[in-house]
Amino acid sequence: MDSHLHGNDRIYAMKKSWFWNIVIIVTVIACVLAFVLHYKNWSKIEDGQFKITSGIYRQTIPLSELDSISLVSKLPEMERKNGFSWLAKEKGVFKDSLTDSKVYVFVDDLRQQKIRLVHHDSLKLYINFTDSLKTQEFYQKIISFSK
Repeated sequence: MDSHLHGNDRIYAMKKSWFWNIVIIVTVIACVLAFVLHYKNWSKIEDGQFKITSGIYRQTIPLSELDSISLVSKLPEMERKNGFSWLAKEKGVFKDSLTDSKVYVFVDDLRQQKIRLVHHDSLKLYINFTDSLKTQEFYQKIISFSK
């Protein structure tokens, strides 16, 4: 703080610096919360529906509407419409460059196998978890519910 400020000027400068400190703290907290919400896939199967959430990205698919379920090692060539990639994570809405259709991606680890779900004839969703065993268990669970 400037030593040449006196009286009311010094009080005003202190209030001003507190305001910016609070703005910075709130911004950092908001960024940390956004990161935490997108960091992990939250999924469940209930009432005959597969539900997945990762931050602002959500999908609900009736299991009776699934056309195919498979495990794949790589994602196809896609163009990001919105979403993010960070290290081995990929989340968001993409466009399949071959079929020009929407693809929802909820991948926690690009290096591991992904579950590929096709529903309503052309809509695709890719999902996996950081733990490859959880991905395998979830794959088996979806297959058993979709029969």
